[in-house]
Amino acid sequence: MKILLTGSNGLLGQKLVARLQQEPGVELVATSRGPNKLAAHFPAVRFVPLDVSSAAQVQQVLAHERPTHVIHTAAMTNADECELNRAACWQHNVSAVQHLAAACAALDTHLTHLSTDFVFSGEAGPLAEDAVPAPVNFYGESKLAAEHVVQASTGRWAIARTVLVYGVAHDYGRTNLVLWVRDSLRAGQRIKVVADQWRTPTLAEDLAEGCWLLARQAAQGIYHLSGDDFLTPYDLALRVAAQFNLDAALIERVDASTFSQPARRPARTGFRIEKARQELGYRPHSLAEGIALVSHQRDEAG
Repeated sequence: MKILLTGSNGLLGQKLVARLQQEPGVELVATSRGPNKLAAHFPAVRFVPLDVSSAAQVQQVLAHERPTHVIHTAAMTNADECELNRAACWQHNVSAVQHLAAACAALDTHLTHLSTDFVFSGEAGPLAEDAVPAPVNFYGESKLAAEHVVQASTGRWAIARTVLVYGVAHDYGRTNLVLWVRDSLRAGQRIKVVADQWRTPTLAEDLAEGCWLLARQAAQGIYHLSGDDFLTPYDLALRVAAQFNLDAALIERVDASTFSQPARRPARTGFRIEKARQELGYRPHSLAEGIALVSHQRDEAG
């Protein structure tokens, strides 16, 4: 197998590099729009610059590399930025997928495409793969449009939807809910966390494993990949506090209307993952295990 990975600098991309570079019989080509952030950590992994929003670059790189599989993780994922910069969002989340899907189909390359729970309205979670999408913000609209591009492709493809991904990455400018809660409470800071949204948080290592299972089996269709625990961000914050003996009194329970955000959030998503369990052998960590792993990695990183 020769796997070309997009978005290798991102959280999921970094976990996939760590997972795939040790897999026997797999040749990995890491790609990203910016400079390689993983050279010091994975010097043996070959890196090729690639802006997936450029049709010419996509065609050139894929024609030269001729991968058997592409795992596409690169995207514009900040929902508020997508709401405010719709042209850029469409370029990175939809046009890029059009370029990749066409190139993969031409080369008979299997495409694993990453999508999101934000394609749903948030009225009826947790959701199975056959639930009807109805996004409530532009980010969700762009990711649903990308799913339609992949599904219309004449090539071989799998779509992996996920939810509220958390984990530790190298040289990564963004945080995530678990790290933010842990670090804020350790610093004695008061935080406000929503209690009227429901999710199934996903450990980045578990999502990377799920993507590898999809690629290895050349799976076809839509798969939901997340954790098992269905809870609110507020409940998640309480679990983080309890696990590390931090002061839960610093956590204020609020609802989503407390925050002024350009993009509306779906209230109740979260996933049912029976299909991934049965067909792929997907086995995510429990939330407690995931939080413990993240804390250990964060302490190691300093």
